[in-house]
Amino acid sequence: MPPSDGPPAREDDGRTDRPGGTDAQVEPSSGSGKRRRPFHVTLPGCWGALVLACLSFTPSLLPRGGVLQGLICGISAAIGYGLGVVAAYVWRAFADRDARSASRRSWLVLLVCAIVLFGLAFGLGQYWQHRIRGLMGVTDYDALATVACPFVAVLVFYLLLMAGRGLRRLYHGAARLLGRWIGRRAARVVGWLVVVGVAWSVFSGVLLGGFVSAANEAFSLRDTETPEGVHQPTSTLRSGGPGSLVPWDSLGRQGRAFTGSGPSARDIGAFTHRTAQEPVRAYAGLTTAEDTESRAERAVADLERAGGFRRENLLVTTTTGSGWVDPAAVDSFEYLGNGDSATVAMQYSYLPSWLSYLVDQSKAREAGRELFDAVYDVWSKLPQDQRPRLFVAGESLGSFGGETAFSGEYDLRNRTAGTLFAGPPNFHTLFREFSDQRLAGSPEIKPVYKDGRTVRFTDDPATGLPPADQPWEGTRVLYLMHPSDPIVWWSPRLALSEPDWIGEAPGTDVLEEMVWMPFVTFWQVTADLPFSTGVPDGHGHTYKAAYVDGWNAVMRPTGFTPQDLDRLREIIRPET
Repeated sequence: MPPSDGPPAREDDGRTDRPGGTDAQVEPSSGSGKRRRPFHVTLPGCWGALVLACLSFTPSLLPRGGVLQGLICGISAAIGYGLGVVAAYVWRAFADRDARSASRRSWLVLLVCAIVLFGLAFGLGQYWQHRIRGLMGVTDYDALATVACPFVAVLVFYLLLMAGRGLRRLYHGAARLLGRWIGRRAARVVGWLVVVGVAWSVFSGVLLGGFVSAANEAFSLRDTETPEGVHQPTSTLRSGGPGSLVPWDSLGRQGRAFTGSGPSARDIGAFTHRTAQEPVRAYAGLTTAEDTESRAERAVADLERAGGFRRENLLVTTTTGSGWVDPAAVDSFEYLGNGDSATVAMQYSYLPSWLSYLVDQSKAREAGRELFDAVYDVWSKLPQDQRPRLFVAGESLGSFGGETAFSGEYDLRNRTAGTLFAGPPNFHTLFREFSDQRLAGSPEIKPVYKDGRTVRFTDDPATGLPPADQPWEGTRVLYLMHPSDPIVWWSPRLALSEPDWIGEAPGTDVLEEMVWMPFVTFWQVTADLPFSTGVPDGHGHTYKAAYVDGWNAVMRPTGFTPQDLDRLREIIRPET
């Protein structure tokens, strides 16, 4: 949204727009009843809008459809319009002159440049999108949506411009009202602060809060459903099954999918060619207990009932959003452990992953800490020679929640037998510590921390776990992160600060043409977030087959050949 400023000034085209990109007078003269036309724009603002609109077509991390590109273009144009108006105001202040009317020739030059530059940017944008789709093996292409792109951009730009002008009018009204009791300059400052405060309160408390509440209500209804093909387990080794301390109806949609599916002992034995066990799966849904601590205790109690602490391998996994656990993560763990394994998880939200990522971070943190502590409390009291190997895993917001149970590298090393985190969000405390303190010369997309003695990073564990020339003894902590995963790289800092990962050599599925630009890159990567899982495996936020090699590296099972791992990838990888 274009910013605005208090002091009155005239734009270069003779209108009365200020740096906020609006057209209301600060102190309208008495008897002035003129209203500016709804489509009124200023020349400096239009130049700024044109520049950022063209730059919005540069590539980001994922392929973009026409409607999404139009949204990004419209937002960028609105920001550019505001910056153009601000620049003109500042220049006039230094030049100490009033605004001048823009000539018809100036508008004609703008029109010609807009047609040429926008057309060129649009064409280059389609070329870059074609190349990104080629890198990721994406074949979908909607020509109609591409044609709609400019129209969507104009609509979004106009709506944001009107919103900015509406706020400016509120500011002027507040300033005039306050001017009855305080000085004019003070009234302007206080009026602006009041409008910004009220606007933010309405957005965060009414609009955003209402949206989250409505979404929570809608997804809570969906949580009562059972996914197609999933049935209540008949095994005593699953939550919701016979003898379980957790009722089937309390598991939620994702909990029922978790305990009602997965490989059987027969499936695992067919892969390993050995006698396999039936894996244990314990879970607690939101309605299983009233609070997070109680849900964690119930899940662990059901895990203990099913004999989970008597298995060789025990996995604590923090869910994402609505309670989802990536089947690829747990299935791979169970196959490589020959079924002699147990997994425990619990739900902390009704919201889908991408929305929970924005509003439920505190719930993920609490859930990850409470669940691990509840498991560790039972595990640590067992005789040392009777304890299972304790592993931790999580994907996306689940990896964030899983991290919060630990204070650092040594805590992970001392209290677990191994950890596998996939697609960690950029705001992770430990992830940022490990990445920011990486070895000089190692890139941000594949950092090397403390010579890889405990913590390592990779985009493809099948091809290597740098640094290859250093030993990796004891507990292994592995982060999986694709160069094209917006969940990993999104941060509010993108708006005004260039990250290392853009300035360095790009990953194998990111175009070299991707560059950082203030504001533009932030909105591009932000728009990538909801679509991060809509790309083939091995790209974006889709981690499937990588779990096979990731768990093979962390668990270090014996008896599996490279050919066995190839077969397991085919089992784990979703059909395409």
